[in-house]
Amino acid sequence: MSARRTKAVAATVTEQSRARFRTEARAEHPDPVLLCLLAAAEHSPAPDPDDPSDPPTLEALLAACEAAFERHAAAVRQAVAERAPAGPEETAALLAAVLGGRERFHGRQSDYRRLESSLLPEVLRRRRGLPITLSLVWTAVARRAGLTVHGVALPGHFVVAVGGPGGEEEYVFADPFHGGRLLDLDDVADLVGRTGHRFTPELLTPAQPLDIVHRVLGNIRAWAADRPEHARTQLWATELALLLPRHPAQLRLERAELLVRTGDFLAGSAEMDAYAEILDAFDPDTASRVRLDARAARHRLN
Repeated sequence: MSARRTKAVAATVTEQSRARFRTEARAEHPDPVLLCLLAAAEHSPAPDPDDPSDPPTLEALLAACEAAFERHAAAVRQAVAERAPAGPEETAALLAAVLGGRERFHGRQSDYRRLESSLLPEVLRRRRGLPITLSLVWTAVARRAGLTVHGVALPGHFVVAVGGPGGEEEYVFADPFHGGRLLDLDDVADLVGRTGHRFTPELLTPAQPLDIVHRVLGNIRAWAADRPEHARTQLWATELALLLPRHPAQLRLERAELLVRTGDFLAGSAEMDAYAEILDAFDPDTASRVRLDARAARHRLN
């Protein structure tokens, strides 16, 4: 397939995924799994010259991921039928045996250095990822298998709770990054303490869907920020974060700076000027600096 057609197909997928992302982010009950799948559709790896096939459409990508979730859910349902787990601890152990054991979903330190670890379709394919994306796999599979699992956004490490809100009052914690290792409260408090934070019971509340998506996009932005050659990856992750109903105003400046870095000097400078107007009321010094950066960006058009 020609490079021109590859770009055209990729542009169509991006347009479709952004429209659905915006709509889903504003739904009454947004689905963080779907939002992360739509975000991953933004990533366009270099075409393989030895593969003449078209890149997958958005619907094909979503269908393939749904089929993968359903295969894993079927394995969990079969295990539940065979073992009839009694209570959250046995259910968590069963999920660990299926997802972390037989299906080999887990993570390693090296996965923090890979963009694929934050892209949910790639996590499904590689069965490797970050704590948050592996936790999304657990929650998605559990929901399809009729089990209650929700994410818990600890500082610096994401885990899941099996049971609890929406189901039984009792619950236990598991760490999908380590294959579903069961955690007690002391283990959880230790994980929190390693990040320099103080453990409080409020940290154990279910993570909100849009907060999960913000965190996934933040991981992508951080990965790309450490690699200047991937400014376009940071740009699309920032633009998606701006589509979420709640986001830090600072993201507007980040997008403006990325537009300039990727060669769109006019749009970037215009965004900087607009952001400076917001700053005028409470931080005029920073507003002046942003306007100087905008002027410098426009000068690069000459």
